Amino acid sequence: MKEAKKDTFDVAVVGGGPAGMMAAGRAAEKGAKVVLLEKNSRLGRKLLLNGKGRCNITNNESDLRKMAGKYGQNGKFLFHALSVFGTKEAVCFFEKLGLKTKTERGNRVFPISDRAIDVLKALEEYLSKNKVAIMVSSEVVGLTRKGDKIEKLKLNDKEISARNYVFCTGGKSYPKTGSTGEGFKWALSLGHFVEKLSPALTPLQTKETWVKELQGLSLKNVELSIFQKGKKRGSEFGECLFTHFGLSGPIILDASRLIGKLIEQGKVELSIDLKPGLDLEKLDKRIQRDFAKYQNKAFKNCLADLLPRRLIPVMVRLSGINPEKKANSVTREERKNLAKVLKGLKITADRVLGFNAAIVTSGGVSLKEIDDKTMKSKKISNLFFAGEIIDIDGPSGGFNLQNCWSTGYIAGQSAAIQSN
Repeated sequence: MKEAKKDTFDVAVVGGGPAGMMAAGRAAEKGAKVVLLEKNSRLGRKLLLNGKGRCNITNNESDLRKMAGKYGQNGKFLFHALSVFGTKEAVCFFEKLGLKTKTERGNRVFPISDRAIDVLKALEEYLSKNKVAIMVSSEVVGLTRKGDKIEKLKLNDKEISARNYVFCTGGKSYPKTGSTGEGFKWALSLGHFVEKLSPALTPLQTKETWVKELQGLSLKNVELSIFQKGKKRGSEFGECLFTHFGLSGPIILDASRLIGKLIEQGKVELSIDLKPGLDLEKLDKRIQRDFAKYQNKAFKNCLADLLPRRLIPVMVRLSGINPEKKANSVTREERKNLAKVLKGLKITADRVLGFNAAIVTSGGVSLKEIDDKTMKSKKISNLFFAGEIIDIDGPSGGFNLQNCWSTGYIAGQSAAIQSN
């Protein structure tokens, strides 16, 4: 049997996504001989989909504790990484590579060009400048362990040997981009514990079918409340989008992780406040003013100043008021019921969509088994982790890419230092 060709490096980075590109570039910048392995025919396939192709690079949250807090209880693990390579450093990093940025609503940072491809080109330039060996269409099919070290990686046609390895294989979300979860299998085979994997930042299917009538309608500045067994379990404020199957948009994506966990325990009800800036009394007065303005018109034609046109027929039905009834004939009780519907549009969650629709993966390699100062495995002495493979995920708005930049930078730097 012919022996496989073997290449040797200081650092081998597996996964050519944002964390992998950052880790490989930083390791090479620190003087290491680096190879970046990517099973796709090109780097950064998932990156190109970020922010609907615009690429939300990071979130311009200047307070370190607030930034770490965005990742929930696991955010404290990121505190060191964010203090070394946080939002400010990420923006400076890209600006130095010639990528100008802008900050939009919600502190979301985008390239001025609004093109994810420009972010990828900047990263590819970073890799080229630091002489990283890039091997695309190179899937790792196995690995060899010797004691507490990885000895080599097996590809289809060769073997890769390195002093240190960085796993940046992503999660299981958007599997068509290559994130199919192999990294978790390797971590398990090396003795790591992988926290339960579930889709996060994913749209929601609802039981109500009327949502289909509103497909494509976006509602801004609304408040979502999540209930189970009559108890409020969470809330989000911002933008909501109706789809042919249910709901999406930033507030739904951010709430999807919680909703998914609650659904496992039973029925989950959602309430959307369409007018969060007005209490019931003020909203009733607003409705009265509108009705006075359109007093001789049918009720169905009196809501144009209050609601988006496409939402009106649905709200008329849900209010229970006869659509042909004249505005000046609507009773006080009917008017107050309309206000309640506007302040609490009831929707029943059916299920959160799976990994095919999820932006990120919740769960991953246990943080207890990774050194937060170096991203080094506590099980395998020459292995480091970065990005989505780690048990960290954040809300929409640039937080998940920042996790990749921060952990990738630390992992690459640490692997290079250990290689010296």
